[in-house]
Amino acid sequence: MSALLAADTLYRFFHAGDDEMLALRGVSLELAPGEMVAVTGPSGSGKSTLLACLAGLDEPDGGTVRIAGERLSRRSEEVRARMRARHIGIVYQQANLLGHLSVAGNVAVVQRLGGGARGGGDVLRRLGIASRAHVRPAQLSGGELARAGLAVAIANDPPVLLADEPTGELDEVTAERVLDLLAEHAASGAAVLVVTHSAAVAARADRELQLRDGQVLM
Repeated sequence: MSALLAADTLYRFFHAGDDEMLALRGVSLELAPGEMVAVTGPSGSGKSTLLACLAGLDEPDGGTVRIAGERLSRRSEEVRARMRARHIGIVYQQANLLGHLSVAGNVAVVQRLGGGARGGGDVLRRLGIASRAHVRPAQLSGGELARAGLAVAIANDPPVLLADEPTGELDEVTAERVLDLLAEHAASGAAVLVVTHSAAVAARADRELQLRDGQVLM
């Protein structure tokens, strides 16, 4: 089955004065439909840089990212933004919510940008926060914020879902619920990639990719 997300030999380097730091050193990966993959590694191993390149939020200095066979890298920011809106959901460490809008309003904005169906009630019910639909982010608890951020990420049923430490600040019960929902999204046919430090989170994935010094350990 064709990969929904594919990265081929990604390189990314940064300059600090006269020094050059290689954040990614030839990273390649593929995620198939229905697969949940955990990317693990110590701080500074390149996990966040990899996720930014896979999402089209950053451009690799070498290599290519493809989403459902369509090239994402080496495209204009306008094109990458359209592709993100249609094909990629992103769960950030900090909730990806606009503070001046309600939870339902945040979901509606994402659906409008992605051309998805109107009305976010179903996704909020699935996440158990329909009763908080008209509340602004500042009025939510930590667990509610996590679920609201996930609601925004999956509002258009994206074929690719990228999650950056989605359980990092959550209690055990809420973390398990979020992981259940990520697994459910993968089971629906999406490709889910989770960046995490947690061995428990990695254990829930179908497979684990370990990064160290910008390289995938074989």
